[in-house]
Amino acid sequence: MFFEVIKSIILGIVEGVTEWLPISSTGHMILVNEFIGNEDFTASDLFLYVIQLGAILAVVTIFFRKLNPFALSKTPEEKADTWNMWFKVIAACIPAAVIGLLFNDYMDKIENWQVVSAMLIIYGIAFIIVENRKKTVRVRGMDEMTYKTAILIGLFQVLSIIPGTSRSGATILGAIILGCSRETAAEFSFFLAIPVMFGVSLLKIVTYDGALAGGDIAVLLTGMAVAYVVSLIAIRFLMNYVRKHDFKVFGWYRIALGIVVIAYFAIRTLVV
Repeated sequence: MFFEVIKSIILGIVEGVTEWLPISSTGHMILVNEFIGNEDFTASDLFLYVIQLGAILAVVTIFFRKLNPFALSKTPEEKADTWNMWFKVIAACIPAAVIGLLFNDYMDKIENWQVVSAMLIIYGIAFIIVENRKKTVRVRGMDEMTYKTAILIGLFQVLSIIPGTSRSGATILGAIILGCSRETAAEFSFFLAIPVMFGVSLLKIVTYDGALAGGDIAVLLTGMAVAYVVSLIAIRFLMNYVRKHDFKVFGWYRIALGIVVIAYFAIRTLVV
C-alpha cells in the first residue's frame, strides 16, 4: 500500500507536468514505468485516466471566470463571447471524437518505444522549424479566432492519437502554424482538453467493471490531488513563459528525450 501511494505521487507529478507542456506524457510514462516497475493498480487504465481529472480541475480553477458564461461580473457581451468560445472548443473537438474513436484500438497496439521516440524527435524538430520561421500573428485572442481556425486546430489534435505526439504539442503547434499567438495557442489547447479528457475519464469510471478496494480509492485520490497541484504550477509556468519566449526549448527537450528513450531500450536489449 505504501509503495502504491508513492507511485501514485510520482505519476501524479508526471501527469501534472507533461499533460500541459508540449513534451508528451506517454514518453515520460514509459520511462517512469520502466524505473518504478509499475505493475499494480497504478498501472491500470482506470488510474492513469482518472488522475487526469485532477489535471483538468486545475485548468477550470485557473481559468474559471474566463470559462464561466454565467459569471455575474461579466457583461452580456462578455457572456456571449464566452459561449462563442465554448462553441469553438466543441467544434474543434469533433474531429478528435470521430477520428479518434475509429483509430483508438489500432493506436493502442502501436504504443511502443519505437513509435514514441520517433514522434518525440519529429515533433521536436517541427517546433524548432516552425519557431524559426517568420510568422504573421493573426489571432491574438479567442474572440479573433474563427470557427474554421478552431476546426483546423481540432484536426491537429487528431494527430495526438499517435503515441508520443502529445495532445498539447499537436494543438499548440497547429495553432501557431495557423497564425495564433503563442499565448492563445496554449490557452486554446488547455480548453480543448476539458471536454476530451473529462469525457474519456468519465467513460473509464462508468465502464470499469472491477471492484475498488479502500486502498485503491486512496491511491486514486492521492494521484488526482498531486496531478491537480502540479498542474496548477505547470499551467501558470507555461502561460508566463510563452509571453516572453518561444517553444524551441521544448523542441530541443523532445529531441533529447527521444534519444534517451532510444538509447535506454537499445542498451537494455543488448544487455538482455
